[in-house]
Amino acid sequence: MKTIISTSQAPAAIGPYAQAVENNGLVITSGQLPIDPATGAFPEGIQAQTRQSLTNVKAILTEAGTDMDHVLKTTVFLSDMNNFAAMNEVYATFFTEGSYPSRSAVEVARLPKDALVEIEVIATK
Repeated sequence: MKTIISTSQAPAAIGPYAQAVENNGLVITSGQLPIDPATGAFPEGIQAQTRQSLTNVKAILTEAGTDMDHVLKTTVFLSDMNNFAAMNEVYATFFTEGSYPSRSAVEVARLPKDALVEIEVIATK
């Protein structure tokens, strides 16, 4: 049975989708833009935006009863692959070394609201 996950500690869905869904112990988040849920604004720069996107992911996983150590797979969407190294520096701080999740990172033509990064994850409980 599918359970919808929602928290006020991450930006509300702005369309017909859920922040995340859980089924049989698998939690799948929607892509998280770097929106500060308190202000509705983006921070400046790729590192701050990466931190905010992953903070949003972390809040959703907490609401689902899991955490970043249970992330199996991430997908990182970048508006410019030249930002990869700077994104990666921040990204690494959210995961335990030696148990990093698998990851795809791709450059896309454009992200919603002209964000520099969007991140989605698949985790277990």
